[in-house]
Amino acid sequence: MTDTNLINVMIAGIGGASLGTELMKSLHLAGGYRIFGCDISSTAFGLYDERFEKAFHVDRDNYIASVIGACQLANARWLVPGGEQPMVLLAAAKPALEAAGIGLIANDAELIRVYSDKAETFRRLAALDIPVPLTREIHKDDDIVAVGLPCIIKPATGSGGSAMVFFAVDVDEARIYADYISRAGGVAIAQEYISHDNGEFTVGVLSTPDGAVAASIALKRSLDSKLSVMSRGRGGLISSGYTQGYIGSFSDICLQAERIALAIESRGPINIQGRLRDGVLVPFEINPRLSASSYLRAMAGHNELHWLLQYLAKGTPIRPSSIKEGWYLRSLTETFVEPECLKV
Repeated sequence: MTDTNLINVMIAGIGGASLGTELMKSLHLAGGYRIFGCDISSTAFGLYDERFEKAFHVDRDNYIASVIGACQLANARWLVPGGEQPMVLLAAAKPALEAAGIGLIANDAELIRVYSDKAETFRRLAALDIPVPLTREIHKDDDIVAVGLPCIIKPATGSGGSAMVFFAVDVDEARIYADYISRAGGVAIAQEYISHDNGEFTVGVLSTPDGAVAASIALKRSLDSKLSVMSRGRGGLISSGYTQGYIGSFSDICLQAERIALAIESRGPINIQGRLRDGVLVPFEINPRLSASSYLRAMAGHNELHWLLQYLAKGTPIRPSSIKEGWYLRSLTETFVEPECLKV
């Protein structure tokens, strides 16, 4: 017999050690959900994770229709993007999802469009008088010089998890990295390097659809583990997409992040990554989505996805409780799939 009190939720994008599987773990921890997943890759870890009620292999070339079909088969009224690409694609298709009776758990579509472009993100933030690293699109060497050296070179879009993010110590090296990004089809930006000496934070701010800030939480990253570091050396450090560290009150950091959320008119979840300079949080990434550290936050008693779903599905007010302060660490998980069981 099916429990009609359970909420059916589909997570789109469920690769291993990804945002999608972390969101599944957050809902599993909360209870009260039938959790489904879908992915374009037949080797996505989540397709074989038994914590999903059922998982669907969807069509890459007919993505939106295929995801809608999976939601209908699962009777899932709510759809959660499990990665940056699904978020952008699904947000743009929100009218089609609504027409099919599916609610998308995501920020405002226009905010997602703007803040998925790093060059535009930092132009907007600077115009709002939010402290940011100097950031420029790279069209000529003068753009690199204007930012200063050493600097970070990364793509304007698709840099989640520190993908194609480089630390450059001179103009020649920066140009090589920028050319590499360009040849891969991206637009390269140069960004001022902010030292990690005073701490690096990842901060989640959850706003309701009317723009009111409902909750925030900060984690000070531990950068001692190989898993948490993309590269280290020559006076610079680039963190990886695998966040771990200390979750505490950090009230001043949270307040600064909330001001950013209000300034950009966030209407859903955002995740801010930044480093401190003179006590000020200087964001180097803003992702208009839930964070891959969501499960760590849920373990601390701050379950953003659960709260947002309950608010949207049942009108339950979001009332954050006290968090369990301490160190939140992570690793990877393995599984085995028989050749004949691979989903195609």
